[in-house]
Amino acid sequence: MSYVVINAIEVPKGSGDELENRFANRAGEVSKSEGFESFQLLRPDNEGAGNRYLVYTRWSDKESFETWMGSSAFQKGHVQSSEGRKPVATGSQVWLYEVAQFEEL
Repeated sequence: MSYVVINAIEVPKGSGDELENRFANRAGEVSKSEGFESFQLLRPDNEGAGNRYLVYTRWSDKESFETWMGSSAFQKGHVQSSEGRKPVATGSQVWLYEVAQFEEL
């Protein structure tokens, strides 16, 4: 089964557009990684979510994700995203999940 990684990013009010723009212009290194299946940037749509964006990636297995985390491509992608700019996020948490059930149309 797949492995899901969610990075819950706290973004100050009014900074969501900047975060979305940075992700739209990211290096895209993750999509070249073996075992990578998908990426989604989820925008909060209710008060309960606050200003927390979720970065959702799905991998074929945990090992593929761990290999990506230790790779030079990971470093390259994250360096490019911050070059010459202040961080948009004020905090984040990473949540790791094994997919127990999956259905796709």
